[in-house]
Amino acid sequence: MDRGAAEAGGRPCSHLAALVLARGGSKGIPLKNIKLLAGVPLVGWVLRAAADAGVFHSIWVSTDHDEIEKVAKQFGAQVHRRSPEVSQDSSTSLEAIREFLNHHHEVDIVGNIQATSPCLHPTDLIKVADMIQKEGFDSVFSVVRRHQFRWSEVKKGENKMTEPQNLNPAKRYRRQDWPGELYENGSFYFARRQLIEKGYLQGGKMAYYEMRAEHSVDIDIDIDWPIAEQRVLSFGYFGKEPLKEVKLLVCSIDGCLTNGRIYVTEDRKEMVCYDYRDIVGIDLLKKRGIQVRLISDRDCSKILSAMQLGCIAKVSATNKLEVLEEWQEDMGLSWKEVSYLGNEESDVECLKKAGMSGVPADACIVAQKAAGYICKSNGGCGAVREFAEHIFLLLEKVNSSRKQMEEMSSAGKKMGNENSRRGNKERMKKD
Repeated sequence: MDRGAAEAGGRPCSHLAALVLARGGSKGIPLKNIKLLAGVPLVGWVLRAAADAGVFHSIWVSTDHDEIEKVAKQFGAQVHRRSPEVSQDSSTSLEAIREFLNHHHEVDIVGNIQATSPCLHPTDLIKVADMIQKEGFDSVFSVVRRHQFRWSEVKKGENKMTEPQNLNPAKRYRRQDWPGELYENGSFYFARRQLIEKGYLQGGKMAYYEMRAEHSVDIDIDIDWPIAEQRVLSFGYFGKEPLKEVKLLVCSIDGCLTNGRIYVTEDRKEMVCYDYRDIVGIDLLKKRGIQVRLISDRDCSKILSAMQLGCIAKVSATNKLEVLEEWQEDMGLSWKEVSYLGNEESDVECLKKAGMSGVPADACIVAQKAAGYICKSNGGCGAVREFAEHIFLLLEKVNSSRKQMEEMSSAGKKMGNENSRRGNKERMKKD
């Protein structure tokens, strides 16, 4: 943690801890908090945002489940093992937070971040930390602005009519003429220890923080999983470095392009199994101008020749990273323009280096920890095609961001020209 370590003048800040509550039980989706969303465990999205905000003295996940604990530690979080008493379906967030504070007396302020808000950005957390640390608020919570007209509920059997709650039907607002209303969106609740110990998450000197509507995504209530993935790919936070257009995909042959199994005939010839969908994926990448190269730490040149993929390949590679670095340098690419699909320990350093990295669902644990995207498909069963689709979606995000920047730049120039013309007219009048 850097930014929140000390206030201006060198005075120490209160200990601000990020706390994500991630219980193993879920009535809707089993182990929802670690289910992959756009290739990243759900809880990983908010942990990444919290870490990159740089305002927390510590980042914690409170859980009762071993698998959630493993994922939390992969993303650099500390783990508080919550007791069975606060892990029930009827347990409240406040109960779990109070238990956490009872075990961590160093914490002065808790930033309770909801795991189900994958479009949260570090900039939001930085601003809220300032509201608590510098402006002296006791509690700050997130809201979103909605333009929705509300009507009173009429239950079945009641002999009455519905009534408008926030509008006059005779004078309905146009959307652009109505500021709308603020609703809690559940993304986060920041509160001081003293307030929480009294049994409140909101109180004292209290303020709301308004989030942008596109960042306000709650998987619990708003949208189903496939739509959530599209929202995250469009508006999610992918790290400190801006995304770049991928120019190269390097794919490990054994365990990614194939399922890793080698069949040996009586005359000692090798045979492997691959999925035609992956071949289609490679062709689609090439059509989009992305070069595909293959790599293996064993000699499989005969098999590659038989597959007729038309890709540059390096076999018997004793050091895959050296090969990757050589290709990256020869093509004149930045690491952000390189993607890598691997599945074994020999791929780990390449996965860490590449700007975009992925592994099949059945990759080894160390490879999964190093990857930015975990496919739903196993190696040799569509993982290459799936990773190609992931690359295409991120390319759309890059192009969309570029278009927005161009539009903003164009608007800025237009405004500057108008101001210049206005200034010239005023000077001419004076003359």
